[in-house]
Amino acid sequence: MSTGSGAASAPAPDGHDPTARTPDAPRKTSMFASLKVRNYRLFFIGQVVSNIGTWMQRIAQDWLVLSLTGSSAAVGITTALQFLPMLLFGLYGGVLVDRWRKRPTLLGTQSAMAVTALALAVLTLTGHVQVWHVYVAAFAMGLATVLDNPARQSFVAELVGRDQLQNAVSLNSANFQSARLVGPAVAGLMITGVGTGWAFLANGLSFVAPLSCLLLMRARDLHAVRRSPRGKGQLREGLRYVAGRPELIWTITLVGFIGTFGFNFPVFLSAFADDVFDAGAGAYSLFNTLMAVGSLAGALLAARRGTARLRVLIAAALAFGALEIVSAAAPALWLFALLMVPIGVFSMTVNVTANTSIQMSTDPAMRGRVMALYMMVFLGGSPVGAPIVGWVTDTYGARAGFASGGAVATTAALVIGLILARVGNLRLSVGWHRGHPQLRFVPREHREALTPAA
Repeated sequence: MSTGSGAASAPAPDGHDPTARTPDAPRKTSMFASLKVRNYRLFFIGQVVSNIGTWMQRIAQDWLVLSLTGSSAAVGITTALQFLPMLLFGLYGGVLVDRWRKRPTLLGTQSAMAVTALALAVLTLTGHVQVWHVYVAAFAMGLATVLDNPARQSFVAELVGRDQLQNAVSLNSANFQSARLVGPAVAGLMITGVGTGWAFLANGLSFVAPLSCLLLMRARDLHAVRRSPRGKGQLREGLRYVAGRPELIWTITLVGFIGTFGFNFPVFLSAFADDVFDAGAGAYSLFNTLMAVGSLAGALLAARRGTARLRVLIAAALAFGALEIVSAAAPALWLFALLMVPIGVFSMTVNVTANTSIQMSTDPAMRGRVMALYMMVFLGGSPVGAPIVGWVTDTYGARAGFASGGAVATTAALVIGLILARVGNLRLSVGWHRGHPQLRFVPREHREALTPAA
């Protein structure tokens, strides 16, 4: 199996600008362009319903564990068990996804998640549930995610093709963020009104939507992708492939730093609501809601861009880190709350741009393994970083904890931006554009050609 660039992958950054863009020419597109594709439209509709159910289950699961044990540590264990399979088996999941057809794989993983949710619903509604049942269910959901996550991420390219990939990835993110606004609110009403068991039941039944939509898709309309044959050393082959592509390894590294230290919002925001502003759970909910609004806006704005530029990723990461540092010094609750909106915008810009640029720069036969590594770093970073930033927050205060997360994100963006510029043989150009100062990277030869001879 070839591990070269392939027809649909980015050329190696040999004299090219890895911070400028992926291979496609820059262009604008309609915000909802990919919804014109029937198969993607079905996929999107199914995910709308399923994502709302998933957010409902997350809230209900944490509340149930807290009710059964009275322990926040037990809630943390539940979260860790849900992420543990991705940390342990995520790369192997990517190997399998590259071998298997994506639609049957998703039918299997979504069915497994539905069965898990329904089993937990039965145990809860009959009054037999124990905390270890929730632990097992969380771990089972995590196991399904090992295959489901890279399969869903890479299946998008088969649904819409290369030209509309960024738009589709952005709309997926907007879909998830919309569910983040709706799901917890519905779960809160359901838990208060009829109990957690009904929230689990609603999530289990919500999988009918994505399963039906997958079955209704037209196989002839999918964009064919060469699958990887079974063979030895495919995991190592995937890691070597990423290590040999600067635009992949450094993007994943940047996302790793930001995900590990900058995205620990439960730690930061709860500390600000409780310790800094003494405003309680209402303020914590407000912070999360405003951040979700910003994330939704960021996803929709990203949907208008036709290509994923790595310089946009670096700029968004810098803005994200700087805003965290500024927010850490906010003297009033209202100002801190307002800053959550642009933080949400730039965090989603980082997420969408990294996801799209990685997919568009990867050989389709390698996409499952590369996306599994990306998701393992992105999702697995928070459980690793949370104890560290939690210790900083407890020891030095919420403001120091939040600022430290922003400082790591800013430093990582600066260092990796300079590395990518060096790999692409670029230099920083300072000038004016339409009456405004402009900073941009240009090829060294171009910069030197503009310099007058002595």
